[in-house]
Amino acid sequence: MTTSYQQAFEKDLSRDVPGFLRRLRNEGMERFAKLGFPNRRMEEWKYTGVDPIAQGDFHLGGDKEVSRFTLEEMHRMAFCVLPGPRLVFLNGHFHPALSDLSGLPAGVRLSNLGQALQEDSLRVETYLAKQVGFQDRAFAALNTAFLQNGAYLYLPRGAVLTQPVQLLFVSHGNGAAVVSHPRVLVVAESQSQATLIETYVGEGAYFTNAVTEIVAGEGAVIEHVKLQGESDSAFHIASIGVHQERDSLYTSHSISLGGALTRNDLGTTLDAEGASAIFNGLYMVTGRQHVDNHTSIDHAKPHCTSAELYKGILDGHSQGVFNGRILVRPDAQKTSSQQTNKNLILSEDALINTKPLLEIYANDVKCNHGATIGRLDESQVFYLRARGIDAKLARSLLTYAFASEVVGQIRQDLLRERLQQLIFARLMPGKEAA
Repeated sequence: MTTSYQQAFEKDLSRDVPGFLRRLRNEGMERFAKLGFPNRRMEEWKYTGVDPIAQGDFHLGGDKEVSRFTLEEMHRMAFCVLPGPRLVFLNGHFHPALSDLSGLPAGVRLSNLGQALQEDSLRVETYLAKQVGFQDRAFAALNTAFLQNGAYLYLPRGAVLTQPVQLLFVSHGNGAAVVSHPRVLVVAESQSQATLIETYVGEGAYFTNAVTEIVAGEGAVIEHVKLQGESDSAFHIASIGVHQERDSLYTSHSISLGGALTRNDLGTTLDAEGASAIFNGLYMVTGRQHVDNHTSIDHAKPHCTSAELYKGILDGHSQGVFNGRILVRPDAQKTSSQQTNKNLILSEDALINTKPLLEIYANDVKCNHGATIGRLDESQVFYLRARGIDAKLARSLLTYAFASEVVGQIRQDLLRERLQQLIFARLMPGKEAA
């Protein structure tokens, strides 16, 4: 289906596009046309086939639907709409009426990426398409080819946001199979701090192909929550690239609950001494859902730390993939890194492929990794049943406790509580968390 994307690209690019963006988009389309969609013969896609996407007939969503999308619909579909600044997008198009830019400190820029290309072009051109390369990534190249809309957050030196910034991406084709290519660019200068909540939801059958780029300056602290709650008929491909400077801290919370097929690529480069990264992930799949998490932590300089904990809960005929790579380069002495992947299998037909990987080229490091696949501990189930709890509820409570270790690390109280309620309701239909 690369031909149909080429035709859509030519039609979309016929509009007025700035020179820098036109060149970048042309490069993206050229790479996508050469690469084509990935296939299972490629090591990175060995366990995840994308034929439903490659063979699907998806159309770019128009901006006519934006005016009809209401506040009530937004609250109904979103995980949790928190007080504070937010940008809302429908089918990839900015929705200014439902966005809120109030309460931002002086100097902080939060805007539609198209607007930022006009008002802050030099900074955008410096960082855009630099953290997520598209020369060997077909979906990132496709996103770049259609790059026009998205979110832009700029934090000047020392800026501290006391409220989280929410980015809500909603897909709804009204019966049509639509595709959107959201793009997010975050530039955090030295000593700045912010929490970013990136949420993807929708209804019907559609395809979301997202790219997020984050630059964390010296001493910057970024907490990034990515919530994937797409419809059960949706396809979700996401690439996140982070670049960290000295003493910066990047914390990622990746929560995948929806989607028929999901692929999350998350990578950071610790490019100066004292940088730290924390990766937390939870994926819950059932039915015939498929979720694939590929993570990469590149220790490029000495005296850096990283910690990674990903947990999976698989039921029905679902399938999961975890591929976590930690690279310690020759000059990255005094590196400290931990990686853990734990998977809970709830049915005989669920399947998980896990591959934690340490690639170490330095000799003065402290690194370890591990992966587990198992079922609920029957002795714990028996313990709860002996205290009057029925078998189904006992298993649900133990599964909930397994998931809570990840969700409990999200610092935003309202969001954390809402996610805990959603997980409990998913495990125990008809009941709500206390």
